[in-house]
Amino acid sequence: MRKFTKLMSLALAVVLTMSLLAGCGGKSGTIGGNSAGLEVDPATLQFPLAETATIKGLTNFPAGTESEPNNRTIFKRLEEQTNVHVEWKTIQSDQWGEKIALEMANVKTLPDFVFNAGFGDTDLLKYAKQGVIINLEEYIDKYMPNLCKVFEQAPEYKAMCTDENGHIWALPWIEQLGYEKTAIQTIDYMSFINTSWLEYLNLKMPENVDEFKAVLIAFRDNAADLKAHFGIEGDIIPMSFIMNAGGEDPMVLINGFGEGYGDPDKGRHIAVTDNKEVICTATQEGFKKGLAWMHELYAEGLIDPEAFTHEWSTYVAKGKSGRYGVCFSWDVANIANLTDWAPMPVLTADVRNLTPQNGSFTSGFDRGRCVVTAVAENPALVCAWLDQMYDPIQSPQNNWGTYGENDDFDIFEMSTNANGDPMLKHAPLGDASPVEVREAECVGGPLAILDSYYDVYVTCPDDAQYRLDWIKDIYTPDMHTKYVFPNVFMSTEDTKKVSDLQTDITKCINTAKSDWVMNGFTDADWDKLQSDLDAYGLKDLLAIYQKYLDAYYAE
Repeated sequence: MRKFTKLMSLALAVVLTMSLLAGCGGKSGTIGGNSAGLEVDPATLQFPLAETATIKGLTNFPAGTESEPNNRTIFKRLEEQTNVHVEWKTIQSDQWGEKIALEMANVKTLPDFVFNAGFGDTDLLKYAKQGVIINLEEYIDKYMPNLCKVFEQAPEYKAMCTDENGHIWALPWIEQLGYEKTAIQTIDYMSFINTSWLEYLNLKMPENVDEFKAVLIAFRDNAADLKAHFGIEGDIIPMSFIMNAGGEDPMVLINGFGEGYGDPDKGRHIAVTDNKEVICTATQEGFKKGLAWMHELYAEGLIDPEAFTHEWSTYVAKGKSGRYGVCFSWDVANIANLTDWAPMPVLTADVRNLTPQNGSFTSGFDRGRCVVTAVAENPALVCAWLDQMYDPIQSPQNNWGTYGENDDFDIFEMSTNANGDPMLKHAPLGDASPVEVREAECVGGPLAILDSYYDVYVTCPDDAQYRLDWIKDIYTPDMHTKYVFPNVFMSTEDTKKVSDLQTDITKCINTAKSDWVMNGFTDADWDKLQSDLDAYGLKDLLAIYQKYLDAYYAE
């Protein structure tokens, strides 16, 4: 394995050198006062460097995992392959949000780059205006051949990275798995049902909202039998979720009410009609009828009363104890297991429809994953090193994990594809939690995995493949909506307006969701929500979204 790794590293170095010398059609110039970086001869950045160079980075790490990046196998190998040493400063992931703004405000302690920045558009444009980060398009053209190749193969991603002035302020994270209505991101909050309980109680998979309610009642009324038969400690919980939280939100249940828009965009609460009109889902009749029905379930004691307050760890602990009949997640293996659970199809109410998530047709994308700061003394070297993350063999490792570690579990084994070239082959997950094993090995950061990479550079992860199969077989046939709101890079002015307006509007809607499911609501409450949304500037917000949707389809 060591011999194979050395040979592969040598081959990558040769390819990098040739690519750096060739460039990718960019033009020289100055960027953000760092023109000296652009004058670096690409030939001097052949990896491994003749002499060790040191750069400084800032990143984060999940709680309970290795906190020193250089102790992770991925970064150890990268240092061997490049002869670039990174001095890291790290912040625990659950503290990142509150600490990163302070880090970016202190120019004296800024590193050369922020690896797992996860900056939103407001952050990027703010730091760009302040001169804290530099624009990267010319560095990409001259020193990042791997990323150039990604942009050549999938130019839509370059467009999504570029602001209205033609600048690229950050390096993206791209994960293609499926395409358009079969993309893995088309549905986040899958609903899963305990098929062992269904089988034991001789119940069938529910297809509509009435059948679903009857199943939950059966779980509630047969709680004692279920506990005894399955050896469950603790109370039976017919259905649990985490309201307003990522893939654990339950609003997929209401997609069949009214017009069938549901509430797929938990951050913005918008959808696009078949007439290319941006609407707010919380103003639609289906939202009103769906929440009224959800309150019926709560009043019947069918919903976990902690679903509005508990955190992820508590939610998982109850699921692992076998207490749930229905739960919501990106992957039920993170909550329970695959053996006793199955995805539940879209429920028919007034209609049968599943609105795909906004932005999902271009699959996984994070525009602000990594930034280079204005204090970087050699941004050309920093960018050339970061370009290694976009190597087709490197990106899957950064995203999911690596191979050849001296521990109990490896995400990959190094194999070959049909042509005999190096290919990362996913190892079976077994009973391991996909989240936990990946967090122990992966490093995240900027990367790109395109659909064309599968079975060439890497196999598709087992848990991604079965999720893709679920989407294609169970959910795509019910995706009758034509459009989703695309991933657009708004102007500084519009980004600020959207941020200001969206904060109050989203808080208002999320508060109503939780309150109404628990306590019910009247027509007067509904009317007040609508008037509150108007007062918070909903019409202005929708007008901005509409402007960018129109421009997107005018191109």
